[in-house]
Amino acid sequence: MTYQPAADRYEKMVYRRCGKSGVKLPAVSLGLWHNFGHDTPHDTKREICRTAFDHGITHFDLANNYGPPPGSAEHAFGSILTEDFKGYRDELIISSKAGYEMWDGPYGEWGSRKYLVSSCDQSLKRMGLDYVDIFYSHRFDPDTPLEETMGALDYIVRSGRALYAGISSYNTERTREAVAILKDLGTPCLIHQPSYNMLNRWVERDGLKETLADLGIGSIAFTPLAQGMLTKKYLGGIPEGSRAAQGKSLFPSMISDHAIENIKKLNEIAESRGQTLAQMAIAWVLRGGGITTALIGASKPSQVVDCAGAIGNLDFTSEELALIDTYADEEKINLWATSSETAE
Repeated sequence: MTYQPAADRYEKMVYRRCGKSGVKLPAVSLGLWHNFGHDTPHDTKREICRTAFDHGITHFDLANNYGPPPGSAEHAFGSILTEDFKGYRDELIISSKAGYEMWDGPYGEWGSRKYLVSSCDQSLKRMGLDYVDIFYSHRFDPDTPLEETMGALDYIVRSGRALYAGISSYNTERTREAVAILKDLGTPCLIHQPSYNMLNRWVERDGLKETLADLGIGSIAFTPLAQGMLTKKYLGGIPEGSRAAQGKSLFPSMISDHAIENIKKLNEIAESRGQTLAQMAIAWVLRGGGITTALIGASKPSQVVDCAGAIGNLDFTSEELALIDTYADEEKINLWATSSETAE
């Protein structure tokens, strides 16, 4: 049966302006980091994406190396575009990135012009697209001049491969440098993608949210659920089939007794607000307007529905925020600290 998107999909979501640009993004975006490789049935991937679009999620976030294996998430999404979203391309924001290891040899990672442009071309081919809406430098490269990396993003936009440029996991200092270079080149930076959640608050110590507001740049927070830790999933231990059990990017050592006790308290606060823990975690990331959109992942459609429901209550009292701060202790879960040149 041919897929028909829900007629009321845009009534189910709120859209927030991305910095000072003309682009609005859904408060909740869908990332394809996990669960879109060869280890997930294609029909499950289709249902996740369909459910997202049916709930007004118009932004789909990818990267060259998402899978496993690397590249397979973009292949899968390209198929979904053909199978389900044909005719809806102009209603979607599709993003990709390059920065982490993608192929063997000296040109397969980091921030050189050769790598970024080649990677963008490969991503477009895998997805069957003429352009992506946003293309990112996925991480800061300490060994390549920032002028070269930003120059590559400028070229990618000017050549029609992308409509906008973005950066990910850059700290405040590097962000200001990158934004200034892009501005001089005439291709403004649209958006920054940092990791951010109740258990990983480096952007607050770094002052990144204030920096982005000052520069007029939007933001998309990835891992708002701390890779599933800020859900009910791990309250009773590590369930079979979970990300931690699979030995992917969430390691069992991160799920400490201390973390679980705090997460149980946070869950109680969420219940008092009439929300699931995942919904409150997303609302918390979006509080005060400092973050444009929260980037979720999902292994099943029901998780998308749960997360999209966060928009039902995005406001917090000062008492709620203070109570959350009591239990939102930082855990050593920031896998991207090297790129942002911060401590875990």
